[in-house]
Amino acid sequence: MAYTHLSKVQRSELSILRNKGYSYRDIANVLHIHYSTVCRELKRHFMRNTGEYDPVKAHHKAYVSRKYSKYHGMKINKDSFLRDYVVKGLEAHWTPEEISGKLKMDHSIALGFKSIYSWISSVHGQDFEYLLPSKTWKRRRKKMGLASHIPNRVSIEERPKVINMRRRIGDFEGDTMGKPKYTSQTLVAAVDRKSRYLVGKKVKALKFTIEGFKAILPKETLSFTLDNGLENVRYEELKIDTYFCHPYSGWEKGSVENTFQRFRRFVPKKANLANYSHKRIASIIELMNNTPRKCLGYRTPAEVFKDHLQH
Repeated sequence: MAYTHLSKVQRSELSILRNKGYSYRDIANVLHIHYSTVCRELKRHFMRNTGEYDPVKAHHKAYVSRKYSKYHGMKINKDSFLRDYVVKGLEAHWTPEEISGKLKMDHSIALGFKSIYSWISSVHGQDFEYLLPSKTWKRRRKKMGLASHIPNRVSIEERPKVINMRRRIGDFEGDTMGKPKYTSQTLVAAVDRKSRYLVGKKVKALKFTIEGFKAILPKETLSFTLDNGLENVRYEELKIDTYFCHPYSGWEKGSVENTFQRFRRFVPKKANLANYSHKRIASIIELMNNTPRKCLGYRTPAEVFKDHLQH
C-alpha cells in the first residue's frame, strides 16, 4: 500500500476511533491506510501534557512541518525562474522527468525529477498537482481467434533486425484507440519506432481503419506493425511490408501503446470522440510531437523526424 499524507478528515476519524478503543490495526483497516501510518501519526503528535491526541493540532503541526521542510521542493520555490519553468512545463503537459531533462539540456541546470514531484506534493506546488499525467490506464483485450482471419499474415518473428533495433526512420506501428460502446468514432494512429513521431486521424468507425491509415501514413513509411484485429484484414491495400504481433501481445508494439497512454491525458478513456473536432485532435498530436522525450535525449519527436527528412 502506497504511503500518502493524512487528510484533516482522516485525522479526525483517527481520533474518534482511538477514543473508542480501536486498536491500531483496526483503525488502519477502517481508514484504508497502512498500520505503520497510524503508529507513526500517534507517536509524532501525541500530546504529552494532556495525554491525548488532538487532530486539529496534529494537522497544523504536519502542515507546518511540510511547509518548511527542505526536502519538499524548496530549491524550486526559492528560484522564480525554476518555478516558472516547471509550471510552464506542466501546463504544456510535460512530465516532471521531461521537464528535468529539457531544463538540463537547454539551460545546463540540474534539477532532479524527484525534486519536482516533491515540490508538487508540497503546500507550495499542490495547486498544480492536477496537471500531472494520469497513471491509470488499462489495455483492452482483443477478441480471441482473430489471427486466423488475416490473409497472408507475416509474423513479427520475421521482422528484420533493423526494425527491431529502431535504427531507421520509417518503421511505423499502428493501432486504433478504444472507444465507448455508445459511439462508433475512434482514432487511427501510427507511431514511428525510432523518432516516436505520431500521425493520427479520427474516423467514423473501425471499418474505416485502413482508409485512415492510407490518409495518415507518410510516404517515408518503410514497414508497418499491427495487431490481429479484424479492422486490419485489408492491410494489403496499404502496399507496405506489414508484420503482425502474436495474439494477445500488445506490448510487442509498445511505441503506439505508450503513445495512446499519453494521448489519454487529453482525451479520457470514456470520452466521446464526436465531441472533439478534427482540428482539436490535430492540435493534440502536434503538442505531443513537440514534447521532449527521455528516450530521444530530450529532443522532440518532431525534431528527430524532421531532421531525417532534411538530411
